[in-house]
Amino acid sequence: MKYHRVLVEAVVGAITDIFETGRKADRVIEFVLKSDKRWGARDRAFVAENVYEMVRWWRLLEFVTPEPHGYWARFAAWQILKGHTLPDWPEFKDTNPDRIKKRQAEAQKTRKIKESIPDWLDAVGEAELGQNWNTELSALNQTAPVVLRTNTLKINVLELQAQLQTVDILSHLLPQIPDALVLTEKKNVFQTTFFKEGFFEVQDAGSQAIAPFLDVQPGMRVIDACAGAGGKTLHLAALMQNKGQLIAMDIEDWKLQELRRRTRRNGVGNVETRLIEAKTIKRLRATADRVLLDVPCTGLGVLRRNPDTKWKLQPAFLEQIKQTQYEILENYSQMVKPSGKLVYATCSILPSESEWQVQRFLQQQGSKWQLLAEQRTSPAQDGFDGFYMACLQKNTD
Repeated sequence: MKYHRVLVEAVVGAITDIFETGRKADRVIEFVLKSDKRWGARDRAFVAENVYEMVRWWRLLEFVTPEPHGYWARFAAWQILKGHTLPDWPEFKDTNPDRIKKRQAEAQKTRKIKESIPDWLDAVGEAELGQNWNTELSALNQTAPVVLRTNTLKINVLELQAQLQTVDILSHLLPQIPDALVLTEKKNVFQTTFFKEGFFEVQDAGSQAIAPFLDVQPGMRVIDACAGAGGKTLHLAALMQNKGQLIAMDIEDWKLQELRRRTRRNGVGNVETRLIEAKTIKRLRATADRVLLDVPCTGLGVLRRNPDTKWKLQPAFLEQIKQTQYEILENYSQMVKPSGKLVYATCSILPSESEWQVQRFLQQQGSKWQLLAEQRTSPAQDGFDGFYMACLQKNTD
């Protein structure tokens, strides 16, 4: 393999930034990739893939290079683990491939090192998932596919697949997720005319399962109460055929601004954005046919896409976010009118953020609600990101 110094320096610089400043990996990579417009697709892929994979396997890389040799040594170790031969550069003069491979063999004896996960998180995963933790953790260390969601307000999935093929972007269908296309290889789809015209969004198949779970119909009043930048809001709008009222709410206005931009590109006209304020819930009490609560969580179900999350999480945050989740479920569920439905969703594989929260809610609410269905998507079992969703119906008074 031929190494270009400027690209390797970009990788090492990005890794340094991520671990020294705590900035999100995707933001760092986005900034680095914009730093030199002369780079081609192969150069950009080299930088992005090496940064993401080094972040993903950081604990293993620390183990195989125990001395404090810094970020260049970790880059060298990663290349050795991939079976590559390093160039004859001064930064790599102390690299010992045999020692690195020996340490890698030792690492296979200890799951938290082998799978590159913090001690506390490994313990939590095992406690909550038992033997399933082994398979889920291994699957979460795989590279995630690029999945598109067809915007059915403008095009159907087969038409989109054919259009993308004209620009050499190949894909296959997912029978269980009707509007999804999985790319056969990673391509920069954001530069295509089809994206700019709003024919699709990039959205994992697991995430695409959530909006249909809410059972929306055209003409309904639907509230997406934790909308963020609106990936699921846009999906709901398409399922509602642009009819009815879809209220997208969040506590951060910049996210709603991004959502408004995306609605214009998608040709969505039934979305109203609202910043959540003190009286927002009270004003909307018992007015919604459907409410989606895609609550904030640890994000452990999407570690394939955001591997730096596992290094930023702390035990205190897990406890804090579980309290926040329950408060949202308890308070925001008041917006559902009698006979209306609510979906509680997380992108976590932990039952304590998901099933257990719903069980607690049903126990405390007595006969006010009933669980209609719940579903999980699993990196290990179906190859999707790890999402949980529960559909609840509010009983009539």
